Amino acid sequence: MSAPQGRDGGFEPATGDGPGVHEASDGRAAEVRSGEVRAAFEGMLQIRRLTGAGRPDPEGVPAPWELHRPLRAVALALEAGGIPASSVGPSGARAATGYRVCEGEAPGSVRVEWTGPPGSGAAHDEEEALAGCASVLRRLGWTALLYRGPRRRRFLEVEPPPQARP
Repeated sequence: MSAPQGRDGGFEPATGDGPGVHEASDGRAAEVRSGEVRAAFEGMLQIRRLTGAGRPDPEGVPAPWELHRPLRAVALALEAGGIPASSVGPSGARAATGYRVCEGEAPGSVRVEWTGPPGSGAAHDEEEALAGCASVLRRLGWTALLYRGPRRRRFLEVEPPPQARP
């Protein structure tokens, strides 16, 4: 299986709404994907270093391109952090348990949910799993707040820190 492709044919991080990115019987697709994620993440950190020159921790604040594409940036951070993404199968039904990122309620925010197929136990695991997601995102300078939504399901609302907002 190849990596998800963006509109321009380039790398797209897993959002949890596409096909599984690590599914392969021989493991080669997972190895290729891991290399692509690592390269994209290192590229993001390099952009942060270049655009954050003069800051005490230039890698600790989202770069301007991340603020314009927060869903993509958050998905990349989670995937690079080793957190599994959910996925959907050909029928459109949830096929794997993991994070799912989507647009947040506020402009420029991202919502992170922990979801999986019916009977997967995703609801039971979500508090601990979302705490892991929040930890990864906070280390990279994002503000991640835990909320309860409908049916008492938890989710993260992720925003750039105040000093990085446009």
